[in-house]
Amino acid sequence: MLELLAHDTGIWVAISFVLFAFIAYKLGAKSVVGKLDGRIDEVKLEIETAERLRVEAQELLAQYQRKQRDADEEAKGIIADAKEQAKAFKENAEADLAELMDRREVQLTSRIQRIEENAIADIRNQAAELAVAVTTEAIIQTLDDKEGAKLADASIVSVAKQVN
Repeated sequence: MLELLAHDTGIWVAISFVLFAFIAYKLGAKSVVGKLDGRIDEVKLEIETAERLRVEAQELLAQYQRKQRDADEEAKGIIADAKEQAKAFKENAEADLAELMDRREVQLTSRIQRIEENAIADIRNQAAELAVAVTTEAIIQTLDDKEGAKLADASIVSVAKQVN
């Protein structure tokens, strides 16, 4: 077997490798394991940070969703108030218009009545004047000039007093 060890380099390479691996393990295991542990701690810290950020993001999302719901409700309330105000304004405008129309109708009725009264008075005056003229003419033709003139003047004065 010594002879085999003296001539075979593969065995020496294997023994050297095992010896190197053992020494490297003894001397470098702590530093490699320490670096790996450090990297594991960094990854854990990053995971914790990411989880904390995710939770904060979810809280912010919930907060903004609540704000959006509140804003939507407020907008609906504002729209409902605006609709009610518009309805009230419309009702007031309709009431004002009806009142205005009633006043105008009363004014027009009063004006028409005054016009009718004036027209009736004018017709009566003209009829009275015509009757006086016809009567005067008839009296003048039937009476003589002296008596007729006196009677006609008296009739004119009497009729004029009654008409006015």
